[in-house]
Amino acid sequence: MQRNKLLKSGGESLRQTLDIWDEQLAKEGAYIIVQRRVFLDGLSKIASSIHEEVSTGDKLELSYETLTDGENEQEIYSEILEQLKKNRERDIYLGFTSVGPHRDDISVVTNGLDTKKYASQGQQRTAALSLKLSELEMFKQTMGEYPVLLLDDVLSELDEVRQQKLLNATRNVQTIMTCTEFDLKIDGVKRFIVEGGEKMNKIIPIN
Repeated sequence: MQRNKLLKSGGESLRQTLDIWDEQLAKEGAYIIVQRRVFLDGLSKIASSIHEEVSTGDKLELSYETLTDGENEQEIYSEILEQLKKNRERDIYLGFTSVGPHRDDISVVTNGLDTKKYASQGQQRTAALSLKLSELEMFKQTMGEYPVLLLDDVLSELDEVRQQKLLNATRNVQTIMTCTEFDLKIDGVKRFIVEGGEKMNKIIPIN
């Protein structure tokens, strides 16, 4: 944000101070990219296994998309710094920073195809849920216990088989789920009815 503000301001001080900002951006950016790679590697392994179970066999693949190919923090730092210098005139013209970890993304592929472009709504929702469930597992590995899972209207775009598998996958996690309809029969679930914006004075066990 500070570098972009400088780029938009122009003036004599612009070129004199850009080297300082580029140095800091490359240093912090390299660290962020390395940490993201480590996190995504762990997340991908868990998500792939969970997704195969929840989706009844679909294959999920995650990869980190970045313009840098460096293998370690020092190599990534050097690449970002070089790219920033290479794109400096372009950045000045556009008024924003075109290189860095803020431009990176995560590629989500289902059965070999880009999930965003080619997957159905149900497949997209299943992929998103698999990522959320894998975050639960990583949280438990780090903290020793599961957090509370909040899911808002997740069942509407899933068929009954995937709904059942989702509920089975969250059986050991305290989960609060909202939905407009719930017809599944499953042990250990309590249903709270809300009408007109107010909770009704009844709890309906589902078994």
